[in-house]
Amino acid sequence: MGDDQNWRDQRERAVRAHADADARARAAEQATAATLVTRFAAEATERGLRPVRLSATSYDGRQRYRTNLTGWYVDRARSRAVDTQGRFYLLTVPASLRSLLLGATPEPSPPPLVIGRGGRDGESMPLEALLSQRLVAGDDWR
Repeated sequence: MGDDQNWRDQRERAVRAHADADARARAAEQATAATLVTRFAAEATERGLRPVRLSATSYDGRQRYRTNLTGWYVDRARSRAVDTQGRFYLLTVPASLRSLLLGATPEPSPPPLVIGRGGRDGESMPLEALLSQRLVAGDDWR
């Protein structure tokens, strides 16, 4: 009995240590990504990139909703954006009649360091590269 309990305690400590290390790594990544997004917003403003009124898409892709957000789309699918305050948004929302009538209100999301990581299509891109491409394209980006 004593050995079983000792083994369980060791395993529980190891699982907790692993979870804590994972949470610390995630927080560090999010802090780095948030800095990149904030810098992007400042640089876009400094370069004179015109912010646009952002819209959101329903999860099923059938509806487009207006939002009260102003900023820059950072991917061609217009599913990710940075607002003028330097916050990152995933612009997909649940379909709803209310959003159709009154507009959607997406919440800011913690930005990932790698866009598309773990996606089924295998296409991923570092956030820094995506934001740099957007800055280089300027207002000609579509």
